[in-house]
Amino acid sequence: MSESQFIVRGTLRLHYRIDGEADAPWLMLCNSLGTNLHMWQPQMDALTKHFRVLRYDARGHGESFVPGEPFTMADLADDAIALLDHLAITKTHFCGLSLGGMTGMWLGTHYGSRIARLVLSNTSPYMGPASNWDTRIKLVTEGGMPTVTDSVIARWFTPHFRETAADKIAIVQKMLLDTSVPGYVGCCAAIRDMDQRISISEIANPTLVIAGSRDPSTPPGDGKGIAATITGARYLEFDAAHLSNWEQPEQYNENLCAFLMETD
Repeated sequence: MSESQFIVRGTLRLHYRIDGEADAPWLMLCNSLGTNLHMWQPQMDALTKHFRVLRYDARGHGESFVPGEPFTMADLADDAIALLDHLAITKTHFCGLSLGGMTGMWLGTHYGSRIARLVLSNTSPYMGPASNWDTRIKLVTEGGMPTVTDSVIARWFTPHFRETAADKIAIVQKMLLDTSVPGYVGCCAAIRDMDQRISISEIANPTLVIAGSRDPSTPPGDGKGIAATITGARYLEFDAAHLSNWEQPEQYNENLCAFLMETD
């Protein structure tokens, strides 16, 4: 495992790690709301056999500092580009889950030349109504992350997985509880204000969309809608809830690697 590294972008400090062979193709991974770069741990053994893996904590998550001012999905995507520029990476594969997938959609739309193959996992281009996010923001602002953690875990994993994988649930639960309130709230607002339903039609990158058949947060219909809007996009559905990379890691890893290793 590589040591933690940071870049500074204005008032923002981004935390990242790099794993894998130096001459392997680049793959950038972007975490979900309320987690950090360790959410990709179930994928690392498989991915580092084939890729130079760049993981980073989205702003306000993990060890990445969040600025005080409001920010948008465009800002989250610009963070990814700033990190690529810092590392002199001209083009990379990209895989993002949930918030990470939303960031990936923005990258594909506005920075498509920097992305080789794009994987959008358990995500949506629009998550209304805004009032739902305002309610969550109020809860977390007033009571901290414990006010939403149990309900988030219930949406993220199927009952069977919660009952049989308590050790894994504990890891994800800790990521949620450790997320900074300003970072979580800021990203909630960015999601609230996002609408990429039309703009993603401009994505020209080879794209794989992954959904969980039992995902109440970003249900299969959202993934099917993304795949139908992006020309040539493929759609896969796993027997999982929101964090399909944790519930079905072998299936997730096999399909992710197969897609990314295809030649255009």
